[in-house]
Amino acid sequence: MLSALEHTQRYRGVFPHFINGNDGSTVPFSRLDDGSDLVETSFLIQGLVCVRQYFNSASAEDLAIRERINRIWRDVQWNSHVKPGRNVLYWHHSPKYRFARNVPIQGWNEALVTYVLAACSEEYGIQSDTYHDGFARNGVFLNGRDYYGVKLPLGADYGGPLFFAHYSFCGLDPRGLSDQYADYWEQNQNHSRINYLHSVHNPHGYKGYGANCWGLTSSHGPKGYLASSPASDFGVIAPTAALSSMPYTPRESMQALRHFLSLPNGKMTGRFGFVDAFSPATEWYARTYLAIDQGPIIAMIENHRSGLLWKLFMSAPEIKHALLKLGFQSPHMENPGNQITAEPLRQFI
Repeated sequence: MLSALEHTQRYRGVFPHFINGNDGSTVPFSRLDDGSDLVETSFLIQGLVCVRQYFNSASAEDLAIRERINRIWRDVQWNSHVKPGRNVLYWHHSPKYRFARNVPIQGWNEALVTYVLAACSEEYGIQSDTYHDGFARNGVFLNGRDYYGVKLPLGADYGGPLFFAHYSFCGLDPRGLSDQYADYWEQNQNHSRINYLHSVHNPHGYKGYGANCWGLTSSHGPKGYLASSPASDFGVIAPTAALSSMPYTPRESMQALRHFLSLPNGKMTGRFGFVDAFSPATEWYARTYLAIDQGPIIAMIENHRSGLLWKLFMSAPEIKHALLKLGFQSPHMENPGNQITAEPLRQFI
């Protein structure tokens, strides 16, 4: 995998959204999005940091893996995605169209880890005010209202698609993580709870919704890609929503898992696990699988089970430094000298 990534076309160290697996060339996502994608790159780097921390022995093989990952990570020019005069990171940059796609990375959404990783870089990093002015917008992303009797600290009404609670937190440990804006465990747990309660209350009367069948997030739908949420509900359930929330709603997520496994074999499951989505009301089942939806299922179930990926990512000294720089507090930062050895972690594999 590292060899493939090393031969992938990058733009000031930033990876594109899609690549050609045969030769590493860029597959344009859209006409204006034919270059670097900073958020997708941050998800990749999040995983590579976990790998680097896992292979931490003094062996020549482990040392080589760590050095190769460091080269990929340190080549990312995070600050190349800041427009002159704008104190915010931008999602896309094109070698031809530059910032024409024009999507600032502002919360609340899935991109918290992008700012954390951008703050790590000594040569190409951002300062803390870019996080506060750009992502947090100095508190504009605060919510504080109740939905189905549950208070939501941040974000859009009802929380938005549930992947907001997953992508950044495959590695970034929300337990005890807080800053001046929110407690991120409370944010993610309450977001998941609201998503679950929406299906229990079922205000649109969709057949099949309930305590055992829930989970609204972005996924494939009967007529194309959908960004589902309680505020924009098309009757399409995505297994990744409930299953990737296992750390936040363990009982409710396990109920959903058992229900999904009871649905018609061959329609609900296949060679890559659960299909991407289904509609219980119309008995439509996707015939597709999305890696961005499958991956968090595995990562978040393991974090619920053992905390493995959270331990790995948060053990990186650069991550602790970046969180401190941005004004976060976390139990992982209280003992910065602690080192997680590889052998106890490998018992989980």
